[in-house]
Amino acid sequence: MNPPVITPGIYALRPDFAALSILVTGARNGPSDPYGAEQLRLACEAQEPEWAEVHLEAWRDAYRAFGAKPQRTPCSVEALRKRAQRDGALPPVNAVVDLYNAISLRYALPIGGEDADAYAGTPRLVVAQGGEAFDTAQSGEPKIETVDPGEVIWRDDRGATCRRWNWRQGLRTRITDDSTAMWFILERLAPMPIPALLQAGDDLIAGLKRLSPSLQASSLLLQRPD
Repeated sequence: MNPPVITPGIYALRPDFAALSILVTGARNGPSDPYGAEQLRLACEAQEPEWAEVHLEAWRDAYRAFGAKPQRTPCSVEALRKRAQRDGALPPVNAVVDLYNAISLRYALPIGGEDADAYAGTPRLVVAQGGEAFDTAQSGEPKIETVDPGEVIWRDDRGATCRRWNWRQGLRTRITDDSTAMWFILERLAPMPIPALLQAGDDLIAGLKRLSPSLQASSLLLQRPD
């Protein structure tokens, strides 16, 4: 997979946007395990960072800036937070998803995980032209949606892979139990400190190496060019 590209329209919306891209190969996934369940429990019980609420408000402002309604379609970590507050827990999915959901909640940080082998071309964060295909499901049945003009999306050569910045991931590129090449994107706005973003990335790599000690990982910090 080529390094991801943040297009100029994104920095026009949010000059403070920064992201940590992590690509791993030789990874191993599997069913949820007691370790992952414990990490989810601890994340639900942990005290939030002092900047957490302001960081989430920055994401709400970013969503409003491109016409989304964060009350209806919140950023990924706010959705996790609301579920944890409502239910007191987060449901297990699989070992890798449990890991990055726990880190996402602990750092109040949107994190996306993708099967790198399912990506077609370079990942790009763009302001949509409108009409890009997005594969999802409705009532358990596959469904193709089209993206609204002006919406912020992650996309590849085949279409949108995540809608409304980091609200909903598509089915085509999601991490499964069989995924071995994985790409993670950790997305930050001010005032979250950049060192905290980097620490979250270190925690993610350490957790992935617990599952597969021989994996190879590379990280890239993406920020607005000076």
